[in-house]
Amino acid sequence: MVEDERSGVTAPEDGPGRGARATGGPVGGAPWRPGPDDDEPPRAPTQVRDVLLAQLELHRARVLRKVDGLDEEQLRTPVLPSGWSALELLVHLTAVERRWLQWGFRAEPVADPWRDAGPDGRWRVPAGATGADVVAALRAQWDVSRAVVDGVPLETRSAVGGRFPTAGEAPTLGWVLLHLLQETARHVGHLDVVRELLDGAVGE
Repeated sequence: MVEDERSGVTAPEDGPGRGARATGGPVGGAPWRPGPDDDEPPRAPTQVRDVLLAQLELHRARVLRKVDGLDEEQLRTPVLPSGWSALELLVHLTAVERRWLQWGFRAEPVADPWRDAGPDGRWRVPAGATGADVVAALRAQWDVSRAVVDGVPLETRSAVGGRFPTAGEAPTLGWVLLHLLQETARHVGHLDVVRELLDGAVGE
């Protein structure tokens, strides 16, 4: 362990995937994206917006790492008492992004993303969809989400008329992104457990 001279906070020593990428800022001002060996976003940015978006990207990437290497049967096998499979959770995360940013923040005329939930509360994988199809749909939704928030200040209020019928119910973009971050991180934790039960794989 090493101590940060500026803050006095003890941090892990540099190792594979750490070092310059973990401590430097975005290259050329581009938004940070985690690489296959990145552990945490850069520590240099001080703007809350940059930190928030980088943490969200980190946990989005961890979602994919948690299902990487699972075959079709494993992706569809429920291992928790609630009965959810890893693939159903990816469908849920796709709907979460659409619900909060397209339907919520932008008030786009999309159908309620919760429509895909079954009567028992479980999420349904589209008929005929493979694991790769579901992952591709999630990646595509992330691209839409990034476009929605690009250049928008955190204090901007959500539009009225979609998910939020009145201005008083419309949260700021910062609130929405923080909600997305905590929900994505929470579901990464669920996938941690699912993956360990499926094949014993652990770690971030």
